[in-house]
Amino acid sequence: MRAVRGATTVERDEAELVISATRELLTTLAERNSIEREQVISAIFTVTPDITSEFPARAARDLGWMEVPLLCAMEIPTARGLARCIRVLLHVETDLPRAALRHVYLHGARALRPDLSDDAPG
Repeated sequence: MRAVRGATTVERDEAELVISATRELLTTLAERNSIEREQVISAIFTVTPDITSEFPARAARDLGWMEVPLLCAMEIPTARGLARCIRVLLHVETDLPRAALRHVYLHGARALRPDLSDDAPG
């Protein structure tokens, strides 16, 4: 079992934006790590306090993750926090070594881990 992280942001707190951004995040994580739905053990989502329009887990359900335990929580509010941010921690069954996993940070969330963005120096 391994854990893989990801985060993204939305421009506004609107349900469709939250669902769309979360769907993009989950799809990108799965593609970059060759993860099939059956390999996902569980997912923990967090949102910043300025996101209240929708649960990001709904996007996972829309992708067919019906048997995957999902949990949503609110991120700790801090003065340095990134606005309108959705994060996920996926627990997956994979033979990939930890160093081969590709964590995904999209849109404004790239600022959280610039070292892991696709355009980071190798």
